[in-house]
Amino acid sequence: MTQVLIVHASKYGSVEEVARYVAWIVRDDGAACDVVAARDAVDLEGYDLIVLGTGLYMGRPHRDARRFLHNHHAALAHQPFAVFALGPLSNEPEEKEKVRPQLEHALDHYPELDPAVIAIFGGVIDHEKLSFPFNHMPEGDHRDWDEIRRFALSLPIGVTANA
Repeated sequence: MTQVLIVHASKYGSVEEVARYVAWIVRDDGAACDVVAARDAVDLEGYDLIVLGTGLYMGRPHRDARRFLHNHHAALAHQPFAVFALGPLSNEPEEKEKVRPQLEHALDHYPELDPAVIAIFGGVIDHEKLSFPFNHMPEGDHRDWDEIRRFALSLPIGVTANA
């Protein structure tokens, strides 16, 4: 059975919600799947696919996602790897393309990494969870769950690690 690890880095929980939804789809597709916070991901051994999910904040992936990449880039270079990020305050394709370079810039620090899939999804602004000045942005949940489902189904489940 394919073993998948989904690692998430999020300040307010919306990335974790997406990670758990992706895990549900992956499990429904016949794979075993663990979901852990990036700061708790220590051992990548035994997984056939690693998926990193992060929020994009002020033009950068969450610090725990950056640390995860720093600490595990050598291992990730030898196994299937995918990435998703939440960030734009709209689900419009133009908005998602505007923030894609933020994620790609973080990945550029590790040229040995070649993610099989990279996806950008709309983000979430919840005034009750955010402080000034972010709580003055237009509130909304811009995640497209059908798009996230397609991402989950596009993951290379069934591939084997090159280790």
